[in-house]
Amino acid sequence: MQFNKEEVLARANAANKNTLMETLNIEICDAGTDYLVAKMPVNSRVHQPDGVLHGGATVALAESVGSFAAHIFLDSDKYFVRGIEVSANHIKSISEGTVYAKATFVHKGRTTQLFNIRVTDDNDRLISSCRLTTITLPKAK
Repeated sequence: MQFNKEEVLARANAANKNTLMETLNIEICDAGTDYLVAKMPVNSRVHQPDGVLHGGATVALAESVGSFAAHIFLDSDKYFVRGIEVSANHIKSISEGTVYAKATFVHKGRTTQLFNIRVTDDNDRLISSCRLTTITLPKAK
């Protein structure tokens, strides 16, 4: 399968309609053969009560971009992907701007995939360091 960045971005963003990703304004904004990047605005929609980015919103961003990255190399007519473990270390708080999550493969197996996901701000400062494990399963016939 030949990689087409525009096709990957269009397909991923079309899948966001009527989902949590649309609610959080998560947009897939860059892609390569071994990575995917998503962005999310930081505003009151994703704040904790004290006005900083909610860790749960950060984890939702990380799991979303990692799951989409797993889909890039998948025949989605025959298989589906599910997250089976996600973890996050929150390094720095942020109250406005945009956060970017870059998912890169650590392991790209037929059944399981492991991603490192760096969440950074507009100035490329590390906000959170996340890891996601996904599993690829066959669709019922």
